[in-house]
Amino acid sequence: MSDTYILENQHAKYILKIYRDSHRSLHEIKGEIELLAHLKAGGAKVAHAIADRNGNTYQEFNAAEGTRHGVLFTYAPGKTIMDLTEKHMAIVGYEMAFNHNITSSVKLSHERKPYTIDTTLTQPVAILEPAFKDYPEGYTYLKETAAQVARALQDLNTDRFNYGYCHYDYLPKNFHFDEYDTLTLFDFDFAGPGWLANDLMSFTVYLYFYITMNKKTIEEARRDFSVFVDAYRKVRPITDEEINAIPLLGFMFWTFYLGFQYQNFDDWSNTFFGPRFLRERIATIKHYAEIIPQLI
Repeated sequence: MSDTYILENQHAKYILKIYRDSHRSLHEIKGEIELLAHLKAGGAKVAHAIADRNGNTYQEFNAAEGTRHGVLFTYAPGKTIMDLTEKHMAIVGYEMAFNHNITSSVKLSHERKPYTIDTTLTQPVAILEPAFKDYPEGYTYLKETAAQVARALQDLNTDRFNYGYCHYDYLPKNFHFDEYDTLTLFDFDFAGPGWLANDLMSFTVYLYFYITMNKKTIEEARRDFSVFVDAYRKVRPITDEEINAIPLLGFMFWTFYLGFQYQNFDDWSNTFFGPRFLRERIATIKHYAEIIPQLI
């Protein structure tokens, strides 16, 4: 949803990200920059925006489709590690909780879109209806399950859930480990206010994929998740009720991103989006809903 460039010389490497206006407004971009500044000031290990010599943290570019905005970010040292060890699991849990201690007390002047039942269930399900014209039974499942999830959340005491700015895409593709196992988090493009358990939930998507690829057994993934949560709780409390809500939050996560993919079909030029993709994605959502409760 953006054009990303590596800028480097003999001394350093940076990331230049050029946003699509149809995806992120300048107000939202400023919110991302502001959030990263708070995290950096609080000691979090994140790739942050770099100001130019005039103090500007974003740039304007004249593009064929109109004005686009870009931000230069520090490069996260190290590399992506997909085969995470138990040590890595503990580090991810610790650093996530450390970041949440900061984002739970932040109030941005440039607000970001929130993650609510409306934005992750009601709106996406309504938006997706035309996409399922050739697969009506898939839409029936999506609509009925969304209603069940919404009712289940209403039965929980969500007013006591930890709240703040979530990364909402806490997968290994979005953080690097260096040679000292120092984790640096990046790509806050989807960051927004919501229940902080959303970040723990998004990490379960990684465990789910490893189970489906037969790289982890359910028992191994359950142990990894326990290590991850224990490390998180050493820094920040999270209730069992929040943990138990993860399967519900996971359905919301999949529904949100499915709606986002459909809405941004033209921007992505994602020729994969069609009846076959929808059938495969609904099958994935159903399977995730079966697997994840076994991990928590």
